[in-house]
Formats: sequence, C-alpha cells, structure tokens
Amino acid sequence: MHPTCNRILLLILFLQCTLISLAQTFISDMEQMKWEKVAPGIWKTTIGEMDLNPLDYSAPSKTQALTDLGDPAFPFNMEATLSQKTKERIVVRLPLGEQEKIYGLGLEFESINRRSNVYTLKVDHYGGVKGYTHAPVPFYISSEGYGVLINSAKRVKIHVGVGNRKDSHLPPYVDRTTGGSAWQARPTSDAVEASIQGEGLEVYVFSGASPLEVVQRYNLFCGGGVLPPKWGLGFWHRMHTQSSDEDVLQEIRDFEENNFPLSVIGLEPGWQSFAYPCSFDWDTTRFPDPKGFLNTMTDRGIKINLWENPYVAPTSTMYDPIKPYTGSHTVWLGEVPDYTIPEAREVLLDHHQKNHLDIGVSGYKFDEVDGYDQWLWPDHATFPSGYDAVEIRQLYGTIIQNTFTEHFRKQNQRTYGLVRSSYVGASNQSFVIYSDYYGHKGYVTALVNSSLAGILWTPEIRSANSSEEWVRRFQTVCFSPLMMLNAWSSGLKPWSFPEVTDIVRENIELRIRLMPYLYTAFHTYEQQGVPPFRAMVLEKGFESTTKKVGGTLDDVKNPYAEQALLEVTDQYMMGPSILVAPVFTGETERKVVLPAGNWYDFYSGALVGNGETITIQPTLDKIPLFVKDGALIPMLSTLDVEDTDQTLEVRYYGTKPGSFRLYNDDGNSFDYESGEFTITDLAVSVKKNKLKGTQKVSNDLGYGYKQVEWVWIGR
Repeated sequence: MHPTCNRILLLILFLQCTLISLAQTFISDMEQMKWEKVAPGIWKTTIGEMDLNPLDYSAPSKTQALTDLGDPAFPFNMEATLSQKTKERIVVRLPLGEQEKIYGLGLEFESINRRSNVYTLKVDHYGGVKGYTHAPVPFYISSEGYGVLINSAKRVKIHVGVGNRKDSHLPPYVDRTTGGSAWQARPTSDAVEASIQGEGLEVYVFSGASPLEVVQRYNLFCGGGVLPPKWGLGFWHRMHTQSSDEDVLQEIRDFEENNFPLSVIGLEPGWQSFAYPCSFDWDTTRFPDPKGFLNTMTDRGIKINLWENPYVAPTSTMYDPIKPYTGSHTVWLGEVPDYTIPEAREVLLDHHQKNHLDIGVSGYKFDEVDGYDQWLWPDHATFPSGYDAVEIRQLYGTIIQNTFTEHFRKQNQRTYGLVRSSYVGASNQSFVIYSDYYGHKGYVTALVNSSLAGILWTPEIRSANSSEEWVRRFQTVCFSPLMMLNAWSSGLKPWSFPEVTDIVRENIELRIRLMPYLYTAFHTYEQQGVPPFRAMVLEKGFESTTKKVGGTLDDVKNPYAEQALLEVTDQYMMGPSILVAPVFTGETERKVVLPAGNWYDFYSGALVGNGETITIQPTLDKIPLFVKDGALIPMLSTLDVEDTDQTLEVRYYGTKPGSFRLYNDDGNSFDYESGEFTITDLAVSVKKNKLKGTQKVSNDLGYGYKQVEWVWIGR
C-alpha cells in the first residue's frame, strides 16, 4: 500500500478513536438519575437543593384516588435519564422516541404540539417568546402515556426534541445542497433536555395507561381539581370601572327587565379609593355604605367579586402593617408584599376579612401578577424572605390563589375567582385564569391547553365588531369553566346587539340548564382529576390528526424551509360525553374530528358519524355540540339551580346502554367532604325500540331530584 494511503488510514483511525473518546466523555459528564417511588405510578428524583418549592402551595395529594388508578410501571428506560450540575445550571435529559408527540407546558394560545421547539417558561403576559405566558407550567405529557414535571420555582428552559448531544442516536447526515427535502434545520432529537439557573430542582415522572390517566395522576398528586360553588358556574357580569352602588342596582334591574339570568357582579378598580396601586379600601363616594350594599346584593341573590392587584398604595389602611414585609422595588409606586412570609399573608387576610368578607364579598379577581418586565419588579430585586425575585414572580399568582383558597376553606365557604397567573400544582385552587389577549381562536386553543396543565381558563367576552361575532364569542364563553362578560371598559350588556339578544339569552340558559351535568363533571375533576373541559388528545378513541404547514423555501419568510406540525385545537370535550365545536366569525362551515364510536347531534339526536372528520354548516343560533352513543345528559327544566323539586330532564342519545352518576350537594360549603351529598345513579336500556330508564338515589340528604323525565333525543 502506498505510504500516503497508510497515513490516511492512520489519520482516520485516530479521528475515530478521538470521536469515541469524546462521546464517552460526554456520556460520563452526566449522571444517571436515582428515582424514588412516591405514589402509585409516580416517581421523583432530586438534584441539588431547592430554595422555594412550588408544590408547597398545592393541596395534599389524594392518595386513595391515586391508588384507585392502579400502579403502572416506570414508563421508559431509567438508565436513559441523566442529569448534570454545573457551576450555574442544572440540566436534565430524558429519552424521547422518534414518533412521540409532546403536549403541555402550560397555557398557550397557538397549537398544542410542543415537539421540535424550545420554551423559556416565564410567568409573563402572552408574547412572542415561546413559553412567556400566564401559566408556564413545566409539565409535559407524552402520547406514549407518561408525563414529566420539572419542579422548580426558577424559570425552566426546555428543549423538546431539539439539540443533539454527541452521544445521541443521530439521524443520518444529509447535505442541504444535495439532500433536498430530506435536510432538516432542526434534526430529530432523541431527548427532552431542561435546565435552570439555580441550585436545585425536582423531577417527577407520572405513568399511565393513556394521556388522560397521566393528567389525572398529576392533578390528584396536586390535590385533585376544584369544585366551584354553584353560583360560580352561573353568569358573571363585570361592571364598568367607574360604576357606583346605584349603577350596580340599576344593572341588576336591567338584567331582570331583559329577562337575563345573573349570578355574579364583578366590581372593577373603581370600587376602591385608590387603584394602581391599590388601597383595598372602599371608595366612599361610589360606595358610601358597603355593608348595606352587600346586604342588598345578598337579598337579591347576587354575589360580589372584587378586582384587585396586589400592590399596596401609601393611602391604604393596610400600608403600615404590610410595609415591613415588602420588597426593594415598587410597582406603580406601590409596595410589593412578600407573600412567602406567613405574617404578610396574615396582614392581607385580616384586612380582607374585616373590610370585605365579613360584610358579604364572595371572591376576588387578582390582576397584574404576571408581567410585563417594565411594570413589575426586576430580577435583581430583593425580598425580606431572602428568596430570589425570579422565584417570587413565578409563584406570586399561585401563592395568592393558595392563600385565599385556604382562607375560604377555613370558613367552610367555597369561592370562585379570577387570576392572571398560575404555575405548578394549582389544580385544586379556586381560580380561573384570564388574559388581555382577545383572539377568539386563540381563546379556544388556550382552553384546550389548560386541560393539559392542571389549570382552568375563561375565554371571557368583552366586545365584538358585529352581532355575529357577539354570538360566536358568547357561545364559547357559555361552554367554558367560567361564563363571563367583562365590560369593565366597554360597558356593554348581553343585549347590546338587539338583533341577536334572544340567541345570546338562549345560549346562557342552555348552559344553566346543563348545571347537573356540568357540576357533576367538576365533582369528577375534584375527586378523580379528570378535567371538566379537556383537549381531544385526552379522549379515548380520538385519532390525533395532524397537518404540516410551511416548508416552502423563502429567503425572507422561511429561509430554512421549516415545517410546523399542527394538532386539532378548535374543538374540545365538556364533561364525559359532550364534544364542543365552536364556530368563528365568518365561517359558514367547519370540520369536526369525531372519536371512534357513534356520535349524535345534541339538538336533534341525528347520527353524524363515527371516528371520522365531518363537515357541518352551523346556524348562528346554536354552537355545534355532539354527544356520545349511550350518553345520558341530565338537565334542569327551570333556571333555578337550587330547586330539587323541579323535574330533571334526562336526555338519552343513541342506542347503547347508558349510565350517569349524578352528583349534588349544597353548592356552597365543604360539607360534602364529610359525606353531605347525594348520588343518583341514572341508567337507560333499550328493548324492542323502547326506552327504559331507572333512577337510584344513594345517601339522599335532600339534594336528590324527586322527578325524572326520560327523553330519547331523535326518536
């Protein structure tokens, strides 16, 4: 052999050995994680030491419900779980199959697929950076039936199948100049990698037989879901910010005259003597007699919800006692309380109890606990607890939720409120997230994503450019966790578009008549962790349809010819059996992807399909709803949600035998935890084309319906 060839061969061998050595080096600088089983189907590993643990602000786990789910095995190769602690960062690396789909990572308004993207999970207003959102929960779910929580109060940066280490199982190399469409700007990766700047974190793995079971297990580990008071599931109307007590009374009279149901009035910033920052004290010009006003509201059957942001104005009667527990920086020149300190929470609760709750206030809307950077305290701010400013910002909304949820619980009173940020372990908190964002399609996507993160979301309506948009937005709101018109700025009323007033009223009334079905779904959330509104990827028999968009080479808009993978985000499940398919302004038809099994139109009972994609032409007056074969849908015959003497209409769809465990309680207290509730087992069978329904009441403490009317829809 020619000497030159020998030298080339030796060089190749040297390079191969060097590469092997480098690969071994990169393998050895990460350590295998050591896992501890903490509950059936749940494992934990700890790396370093954590300063502030987000799970300290979640409710105790529902251990029996976790046991009832079974005890599945660890879902992937433990030896492929690696971690690394550097001078400034902690890094974890978890395996990822080539065909796995990844969902979750908190509230997002665009798509649900997280694969092949990088997210910086920061509590913030929704913005252009992936992961900057109101609830950037570092929990993801795999299509393979497991979930992972990166538990840290620091900002988690997560590469979801992006970035290949030298020891990865790389895909074949493709030269862009010759490989054509086979070349990838983001080659397939075999791992999820997450990191924080900090001294410690925890990683939890949740196993399950399906993505839904994984979500259940996560929710149950965090205390289960929330069961709202019944009034919380009624219609909410937020007043213009400058409204007075007389304005509120007139508003209630207007609702009565226009024959619209009303459960909650929300008072915006103007109820206070000072806002931005807040005094938390009543404005005596608009509300000269708060106690008398609240007594009148109680007599009228209306609950009052107060808007606040947490920053304390110098004029507040709460200012002096809270000041020792505040941070180095102000927000809108108001003090920023450090609510990780128990004494600070005591000052907050004492003021609110004496000035609000003792006279009849039912709950709160906590604003401005998310972002922007130019409004809130900087990352270098200091707080008297010694905790990092980044950690406090990540947890601020969650701590406030937990503080008030537990305070109401101690008084045996349920509440339901609104908040602008949330984080890990919030499923049991009595709050729903809202946003300044107002895109209708994004609202629905956010509703879908919230079910994957242990949070609730409201697609509130504020305004519209046409009567059609007014109806379509109202319909989505009526089929969400919190039904609300937020007119704090617009001053609009449900009847502000007269030509569609009847349609709006009918949709609100339909939501209220569905209270037995919906309230039972929330009870299932509280007891079993099943989200009452949930993404289609959590539904059994749903084949997740995806489509790739983009991919056209463009030297300005898409110079790398990248494609995005989109999932179904414009439909979702409500309760066990109803599929909701909202319609957006300008649409004369839309596609609906049906899971396996026969599905029926909610209104007519007509069979619409089985495991297929259908195209419908919706009318303006009805939001498209579809029901599973054999489903029972219990509905009120009146709008009085407390009246158990009314006839309960039980709708039956299809031909399969059906059953439903109807739950009911007093709708206000926590007495149900001591057995103060009623279960009614409803069942239907069909023989010789005739319907036979049965009703069995258990533990009847006065919450069971005396009369039942069975209705076979479509027959």
